Amino acid sequence: MHDDRTLVEARLKRVLDERIRPAVYPESVPLEVSVWHAPGEPVPVAEGLAATPEPIAAGTAWGAPWGTSWFTVAGTVPHEWAGRTVEALLDLGFDETMPGFQCEGLVYRPDGSPVKGLNPRNHWVRVGSPVEGGEQVRLHIEAASNPVILCHPRFQPTHLGDKETAGSDPLYTLARMDLAVFDETVWQLVLDLEVAGELMAELPVESARRWELLRAVERALDAVDLQDVNGTAQAARDRLAKVLSAPAVPSAHRISAVGHAHIDSAWLWPLRETVRKVARTAANMTALLEDDPDFVFAMSQAQQWAWIKEHRPEVWAKVTKAVATGRFVPSGGMWVESDTNMPGSEAMARQFVHGKRFFIDEFGVDNEEVWLPDTFGFAAGLPQIIKAAGSKRLLTQKISWSQTNTFPHHTFLWEGIDGTRIFTHFPPVDTYNCSMQGRELAHAARNFKDKGVARHSLAPTGWGDGGGGTTREMVAKAARVRDLEGSPTVTWETPADFFAKAEAEYAHPPVWVGELYLELHRATLTSQAKTKQGNRRSEMLLREAELWATTAAVRAGAPYPYAQLDRIWKTVLLHQFHDILPGSSIAWVHREARRTYEEVARELNALIDSAQRILAGSPGDGTLLFNAAPHARHGVPAGGAGRPSPTYASRARVRDGGGYVLENDLLRVEIDGRGLVVSAYDRSAGRETVAPGRAANLLQLHPDFPNKWDAWDVDEFYRNTVTDLVDCDEVSLDGETVRVRRSFGRSRVTQLLTLAGGRLDIVTEVDWHETEKFLKLAFPLDVHADRYASESQYGHTFRPTHTNTSWEAAKFEACNHRFVHVEEPGWGVALVNDSTYGHDVTRTVEEHGTATTVRVSLLRAPRFPDPETDQGVHTFRHALVPGAAIGDAVREGWFVNLPERLVPGGAEVEPLVTVDDDAVVVTAVKLADDESGDVVVRFHESRGGRARATLTAAFPFADVVATDLLERPLPGEPRRDGNAVSLTLRPFELVTLRFSRSAG
Repeated sequence: MHDDRTLVEARLKRVLDERIRPAVYPESVPLEVSVWHAPGEPVPVAEGLAATPEPIAAGTAWGAPWGTSWFTVAGTVPHEWAGRTVEALLDLGFDETMPGFQCEGLVYRPDGSPVKGLNPRNHWVRVGSPVEGGEQVRLHIEAASNPVILCHPRFQPTHLGDKETAGSDPLYTLARMDLAVFDETVWQLVLDLEVAGELMAELPVESARRWELLRAVERALDAVDLQDVNGTAQAARDRLAKVLSAPAVPSAHRISAVGHAHIDSAWLWPLRETVRKVARTAANMTALLEDDPDFVFAMSQAQQWAWIKEHRPEVWAKVTKAVATGRFVPSGGMWVESDTNMPGSEAMARQFVHGKRFFIDEFGVDNEEVWLPDTFGFAAGLPQIIKAAGSKRLLTQKISWSQTNTFPHHTFLWEGIDGTRIFTHFPPVDTYNCSMQGRELAHAARNFKDKGVARHSLAPTGWGDGGGGTTREMVAKAARVRDLEGSPTVTWETPADFFAKAEAEYAHPPVWVGELYLELHRATLTSQAKTKQGNRRSEMLLREAELWATTAAVRAGAPYPYAQLDRIWKTVLLHQFHDILPGSSIAWVHREARRTYEEVARELNALIDSAQRILAGSPGDGTLLFNAAPHARHGVPAGGAGRPSPTYASRARVRDGGGYVLENDLLRVEIDGRGLVVSAYDRSAGRETVAPGRAANLLQLHPDFPNKWDAWDVDEFYRNTVTDLVDCDEVSLDGETVRVRRSFGRSRVTQLLTLAGGRLDIVTEVDWHETEKFLKLAFPLDVHADRYASESQYGHTFRPTHTNTSWEAAKFEACNHRFVHVEEPGWGVALVNDSTYGHDVTRTVEEHGTATTVRVSLLRAPRFPDPETDQGVHTFRHALVPGAAIGDAVREGWFVNLPERLVPGGAEVEPLVTVDDDAVVVTAVKLADDESGDVVVRFHESRGGRARATLTAAFPFADVVATDLLERPLPGEPRRDGNAVSLTLRPFELVTLRFSRSAG
């Protein structure tokens, strides 16, 4: 028997495309259409509805880039259509290929109530079923003419990504705007044939079920009269009924479908457009929930829910009603689906605090699932944070995008740096936009790596990014494969229901230890440097503002800015979204981000200044050093203020052979005539830091043209070509600072090198005007190490310096927070930074031994999606710390990121809390979020070892309890002796204590 599948598939495709699908709407009449173009930014709904529109006809161009047009459609249902189902077909000029990446619309009734969103896969609006005939139809469409940036042509530079440069030429042509009869029998036949044909295509040639489906499809097509599809559709359906009712085998893979619409909070559109994308999608999904009793929809990102509440109250009313049914599900428990590599410890914690609290306050829902399908890899500190927030499960999809190694599990326990394990699932469907196609379901079943011990997987189902979420076609397909022979079974379920079943069937899943590294999108650690700097500096300013505001409240009774800090935190958390902080959004997004960070800095500096002036007393009494770092410095305790003690005096002199020498009692640093560091001698250890024959502080320039995702990717072959920037315009001495000036291409660099105690500080200012280049700063170190440490949330993670396996080789660009630390037994070196994240570490065999080179990534120049990425002036601060143990790296990282502040005054400030072990780092001192006045202190063990310490509170308190991140009490009582609390911490353990303040 020969395989007739190809012939049947070809016949099926043509008949569906040319005869059956067109027959879904067999009769239509045009609607009258008029339009009003909003003159600027989007207007409130009431204003759009009240505007006076002008007539417009199908075939007319409309829509300047990023504009808003309010269409009004009106018509009368023909009387001869009485008893039939009628829909309005509203095509704004859609390109069918990419829902969510082009024009979109939200339909309103004349009273302002929302109906549903419009997009390429969903541009119908139900008028009546059945109609009586003669009904007057009037609808309004808020249409957004968002430009197509991703696809035409793909990844090419475009100035459409910013309203300021996009121009004003219309982008779209108005298409079909009709009233039409909807033939549900034909529509059902389309889905019957699609399900049967798609399933047939996935079954092996020797499968009897395949042939059964093939012959049934043939018989159904034979039953269709191509000149009378509507009259013969039911006969064709009858010929498919038997094969579509055969039940699945008991061993079939089981898929939990979760209605989903992954909406990037900003990406190829600005934040303000996401507000509308979310409203359109939520309107669609609430309508679909009303139409289908089995459907379940889950929506993450509390920020997006908050946008609906604030900006679209008419949609919010529908959402809250749907949530009450249990089928519109708040998921994820985070403020946004953030990047998890770069956010600092407290910021990562606050993602959960603000996200979970929103869902608890609004709906009484405290979900336990973390929902991050599209985040670009996962830091090893995250499991502990998930647990500390009261959650216990994680879903992601993105690791399936890795280019080199295939992740070995789909359901497993993920173990973080402190030993916390989180039940984790990667949907084997390998997409977070599943559309219930047969190939997707078959792939999920074949791909599932835990066969034999588990049978359940999850499929996030629906179009994202403004594509409108799940469609009625997807729901109808899911109904057909709920229990169908040859297919995995599909059931609509909430994420919680899926995880409960998955955990119950898989008692002992495998364990993955350490970070979940994405072998792709590595350049997101460097792209858009000002966005990353804004994030880091905002995090540090928030720490200071909370610390000093709390101290002023407790010490001086000053009011605590609860609402202001809450608002600022949410702003910073929003900008940690996984296409904003990683630098992969359009120019508009990053232009706005820069302005936002400037405003955040202005507000927080004002809060800090106000609190410090209250605490410092009379300004005529001298000068105080305020130390917000978690370690003492210059004689001032952590979290306190006092008179600074003298520091190590530095000296500078001319170096033999050219250049200069900087030295103090701890270090001697030699800078040659090229401005390179050729020696950094640790006087205490009596050893050299710089690898023999090599030079540090070396700027290196690479070509940077990745194979695909410009702002996202750096491909390993970039290393094949490198230019060492050793020519200099100036090397000079200014007091105790060496100044180095260089020029290359169209860019300029100025560096300032200064000793600060036991470290060499390097400030690098780059006036950057390169294109498709990658700038690195290299430090070859005389250290023999097969691994190194990178700071992560609440600790650090180790990575290899070698490439023994493909897994190690794939980590050629990685993330650190404030430090990278390289060590051999007894001696190490730290490289700390104030705002860079990307780096690489390599080993080379030199004549005198192994050299370990640490390179920090400074700047890139991709052209998509922002053609002017990073052009302009940037300033970076790094510090080389010879002889550093891991604790020194932690301390110096904090010092570089939290410079001391000098404030006029004479009232020394005692810290609110002190810890007698430097390994225990206090990351937050704040007042409790419930405005009770309780003091909350968060800390962790920072060195990867055990710690016994005493935390002492310098204020009266009635009680102290350990809490989760949301400041809710945990079982057990801390050991208290007066105002001291005894601590015993495991490696990297995170603890939050809440002190109930005594009356008076």
